[in-house]
Amino acid sequence: MKVRVHVSLKPGVLDPQGRAVHHALQGLGFEGVSDVRVGRTIELDVADSTTDEALDEMCRKLLANMVIENYRIEKPETV
Repeated sequence: MKVRVHVSLKPGVLDPQGRAVHHALQGLGFEGVSDVRVGRTIELDVADSTTDEALDEMCRKLLANMVIENYRIEKPETV
């Protein structure tokens, strides 16, 4: 089974990479972008028997830094 984990910084945590992208967009003449937050997507190919609890534990223990990041698990039909 394919699973996607979307990891992003928690609100209020400074995002220097997002600020750099925002500045670059402005420099290229793109207007109307008020903020940019950069995150990451992790794709996993796991056994069909992998439980939601196991996926959650993977995120909490390794894939996301729970102090400064949030995560969302997505199980799309086709990845």
